[in-house]
Formats: sequence, C-alpha cells, structure tokens
Amino acid sequence: MLKGKKIVVVMPAYNAAETLEQTYREIPMEIVDEVILVDDHSADETVSVAEKLGIRHVIRHEENKGYGGNQKTCYQKALSLGADVIIMLHPDYQYTPLLIESISYMICNGLYPVVLASRILGNGALKGGMPRYKYFFNRCLTFFQNLMIGQKLSEYHTGYRAFTREVLERVPFMENSDDFVFDNQMLAQIVYAGFDIGEITCPTKYFPEASSINFRRSCKYGFGVLRTSFQFRLQKWHLGHYRFLSMKQ
Repeated sequence: MLKGKKIVVVMPAYNAAETLEQTYREIPMEIVDEVILVDDHSADETVSVAEKLGIRHVIRHEENKGYGGNQKTCYQKALSLGADVIIMLHPDYQYTPLLIESISYMICNGLYPVVLASRILGNGALKGGMPRYKYFFNRCLTFFQNLMIGQKLSEYHTGYRAFTREVLERVPFMENSDDFVFDNQMLAQIVYAGFDIGEITCPTKYFPEASSINFRRSCKYGFGVLRTSFQFRLQKWHLGHYRFLSMKQ
C-alpha cells in the first residue's frame, strides 16, 4: 500500500515458467498488496512455478483466450480485490519490476491516472535488443496514432502500464479484442474518456525466453492499430459509432 492506496500487480502469463521467478522476486512487495497471475492455458509449468512462489491469486484459463482475453481476466480480478492502482507486468522479464515504485508514486500522488513505461524514451529499445524492423514500425505507428488521436506519446505499444481503479471502471475494456490490439484499443478508450497519460523511461530486454510475436502477427497487429486509430477519429467526428468507444456512465 502506498499513500493509502491498495496496489495490485497483474501478470498475464503464457509459457512463462523460465522467467516468472526472476520477475516475481524483483516486485517491491513492501508497497504491492496483491499479485495476480492469469495463465492463458500454457503448455509449460507456469502455474506450478507460480504456486511454488506463493502467489496467492493464480487463475488458469481452461482454453487459450488470447493476450487481450487474459488481460480482461486480470483486470476483473484486480477490481474484485478492491485495487486502487493496477499495474500490468509481463512475467517474461522483458520489463523490469524495479520501476513499480516510481510508477506507483506517479499515480498515488495524483499526477496521472494512467502511466506507461516507455521503451522509446531514451535509447533503451535498441540497446535492449529490439529488432530494428519492430523499432521502425513502432515509430511509424506511433507517429500516425499521435496524429489521429491527438496525443504526444512516445509509444503506444508497451506492455508495461498502470491504471487507477477509476480508469478501469470507466472504460469498457470488455468490449475490446481478445488479441494483441487490445492494448491499443484500451489507450484509445482512455484518451476518448479524457484521462491524462504519463510516461516513464523503461529499459527493456529482448532474449529467447521473452515473449514476442512473429512478423506475420506483427503485421496483423499493425493493421489493427491503424483500424483503431481511424475508428477513434471517425467517432470524434461523429462519422461512426463503435461499441468499444462507448464509455460507461
């Protein structure tokens, strides 16, 4: 707990047995109240490792629901536990848990209701081994999204992000895709609802055990990002109406 706020870390997991312990050991438990791991029907020992580590809230999907579907379960469970601040941390150790304290202070001090840990601020992405084609498309997509959505974010594609309870209760994240474009749809919802977004520099690591989508899935994701940006702009101009952008009252 920090400044009277209950902090819950959620970890959407898929085949993370080799990296889960290293990730979990670096979570600052002196401020984190609960950890939730949702296993998306992994083929490895992710659940067994989580249980051995003593993670209290371990949920296993009986079938693979996809990255977005996994996050939906994570956020629903965090809200049910009374979380005030929800931080999504991938258990593949691509992002350092050591930033949780800094991110939490940004939210708990009332500076921002949403914080993204950006790999692009500074030179962390390429230094950490991000493939150059991914870096190039990250920059191109981010430029286009900023233009269409009206923001000045350094990137929209980080998987390390934090929200206040109010944000998750306001945006209809259950209407989003179960695939990777979930992340972008959620940021579009957050901006559409009028929430400010803060960013913090984040080092990253690319290595064989870290999760990463292949070129074909990356292309599918990219087209999904473009579609989401167009939908946002069309709804802003009252030329379209999309359920995922219909905010809860």
